[in-house]
Amino acid sequence: MTAVDEIPDILSPEFATDPYPVYRAMRERTPLLWHEPMQSWIVSRYEDVERIFKDKEGQFTTDNYDWQIEPVHGKTILQLSGREHAVRRALVAPAFRGRELQETFVPVIERNARELIDTFRETGEVDLVDAFATRFPVNVIADMLGLDKGDHAKFHGWYTTVIAFLGNLSGDPEVAAAGERTRVEFAEYMIPIIRERRNNPGDDLLSSLCAAEVDGVRMSDEDIKAFCSLLLAAGGETTDKAIAAIFANLLAHPEQLAAVQKDRTLIDRAFAETLRYTPPVHMIMRQTAVDVRVTGGTIPAGATVTCLIGSANRDERRYADPDTFDIFREDLNATNAFSAAADHLAFALGRHFCVGALLARAEVQIGVGRLLDAMPDVRLKEGAATVERGVFTRGPESVPVTFTPVR
Repeated sequence: MTAVDEIPDILSPEFATDPYPVYRAMRERTPLLWHEPMQSWIVSRYEDVERIFKDKEGQFTTDNYDWQIEPVHGKTILQLSGREHAVRRALVAPAFRGRELQETFVPVIERNARELIDTFRETGEVDLVDAFATRFPVNVIADMLGLDKGDHAKFHGWYTTVIAFLGNLSGDPEVAAAGERTRVEFAEYMIPIIRERRNNPGDDLLSSLCAAEVDGVRMSDEDIKAFCSLLLAAGGETTDKAIAAIFANLLAHPEQLAAVQKDRTLIDRAFAETLRYTPPVHMIMRQTAVDVRVTGGTIPAGATVTCLIGSANRDERRYADPDTFDIFREDLNATNAFSAAADHLAFALGRHFCVGALLARAEVQIGVGRLLDAMPDVRLKEGAATVERGVFTRGPESVPVTFTPVR
């Protein structure tokens, strides 16, 4: 399998400007593509990406995270498998679902949404990315962990650097070095706090992680630090871009915005369709354990595989009219959109399904709902446009809106 000259490269400016036509061409003409600069096989069709994520036969591993994630986070739960993975996931998962999420963290989410909206609710205009989306999930996570929200600038700088490292597809050495420095800086910040929390636990998530025990296993300081680093980066970047994209998509479809404004239960549908239509994460990598046959050819054992979520979620073989944003589409079930049975691939699937999916859902339900309360007639600022940026992760650069303040 070789590259096809007429299809723009995924490292090209043309792809970065608008990847969706490129995705379509790849699905049609090169569903399996070897990319020499990335040293990776690229898979773009829904059925193949779904199979790789579910991986019922043990054909794919996350060994790629040894070089892709460990240099910036340390060894994380994403790199584990078998019982080791199951135990570590059992240690962290309870905080992100059920009663603990509802009783402990929903009030935290509510408070942070209100505090941020209070800074602009009287102004009549705001950039939702700068004033809310980039701040909200990081503030929520810092609050959940019992960290100082006054360090927001540090947290945001760290996760931005980490995401740049993960998306460093061209191998820029300066981006790589900055990412590795972040690992050291974050450890210097977090390890003393973790040790103090072990001795003086509170009612925060960090204290819960320090005390958690499953089958006689507890998390080490390094385990907890790596998980917090992953939580800030993955939880901050993805929810940030999801909230911005929900508003960008709804503002471009006023009738659907009006429907959501009238019936807030439709926020789930708007979120699910945004995850399909403009997912925050466009690609996730795996590594083959054996030779694997997929559409278009065979991937050899030991190879890196780049799964194009942004392409798979618009596969015309899976979705009707996939390039249309429609919160009422019948081929996307909003009920299971935040579980491992999801119809879209934005949270991955299988044993590595996003552990924070329900937290993201709660943040979106509350954040979007409170924004709509404060801006019932929200509209895109005259003459403005929402422009997506990013390749590995992608979302609106800004969402400038105007509204009539609610007294």
